[in-house]
Amino acid sequence: MQTWIPASRNFAYLNWKQVEALPKDHTLLILPTAAIEQHGHHLPLATDTLINNLLLGKSLEKLPNDAPIYALPPVCYGKSNEHIGFPGTLSVSASTFMAVIRDLGSSIASAGFKKLALYNTHGGNSSLVDVMARDLRAEFNLRVFCLYGSAGASFTGLNKQEKTYGFHAGEIETSLLLASTPSLVDTTAYTTNYIADIEHPELLLPENASATFAWLTRDIAPSGVMGDPTHSTAEKGELWIEEATTKIAAALEAMLKYENHQKL
Repeated sequence: MQTWIPASRNFAYLNWKQVEALPKDHTLLILPTAAIEQHGHHLPLATDTLINNLLLGKSLEKLPNDAPIYALPPVCYGKSNEHIGFPGTLSVSASTFMAVIRDLGSSIASAGFKKLALYNTHGGNSSLVDVMARDLRAEFNLRVFCLYGSAGASFTGLNKQEKTYGFHAGEIETSLLLASTPSLVDTTAYTTNYIADIEHPELLLPENASATFAWLTRDIAPSGVMGDPTHSTAEKGELWIEEATTKIAAALEAMLKYENHQKL
């Protein structure tokens, strides 16, 4: 799979003697988590994993050369059962996903590392990542950080409806791939569907509300798209990549500098 991770920041490219020589108390390792799942008629199954690698790789390029920050190989398979029923979706259970993260955390701690960032770009993993961050902290005394998607990028020019509910194969994801892997985007196959309308708010919402309902993609989006990709462009993608990677790089530097000030 295509990678944007700089070779000098790729943990898997090191040999064990080089790993042994790293400053364990200070080094920040990043574990990417994503998915292989349907993304409508126009985007590839690897969309979440490609976007993770793209944004992380370009963020790492922005860091000082001497910052000891390394990307681990990604966990490509996620909890994607919301997309079950669409050919190509490869999902693991919550227990399997958490077991993999736990075992990798164990290996990282046993090697003497103290800091781990979980960088997630698949919504179905988010609650599990939160749980595992706390569990890894408690079980292995790792200093664990969570980082999600664009790290709060503004997405200049994106309308409010799309920003709120265009979260799967919509304008953002499509524009990012048009800017990075255009050959994987079928611009003749766009479809549009929203899971909710900001102009007609309901008491029960699908996400980010005090009262929500559980949903499966096939229930509300026959094509698998949640959003509107029709206004996507490579130019928007380039702008949003820059906005997101600036935020992500800043977050990674803050994690590297973070120390536990708790007094016992």
